[in-house]
Amino acid sequence: MTFVSQAAHDSGIAERLGLQKRVEPVKGCRTVSKKDMIHNDATPVIEVDPETYKVTVDGIHAACEPAESVPMAQRYFLF
Repeated sequence: MTFVSQAAHDSGIAERLGLQKRVEPVKGCRTVSKKDMIHNDATPVIEVDPETYKVTVDGIHAACEPAESVPMAQRYFLF
């Protein structure tokens, strides 16, 4: 299923673009907030040290290994 704006839905976007999936307009999304996201309601304090670039999330150091490859990096850069 593909969600589009009501205006796009009303203008027949699915037919114009030849979309095969079901297309439905989104409704009532302007009032959605973090409290509505039952599986993603965290609002942590994220800090980055400007000298060391050390990142902390709620005071806990967040670290990971550097990525070996980054999908769609320079080759597909769009403005």
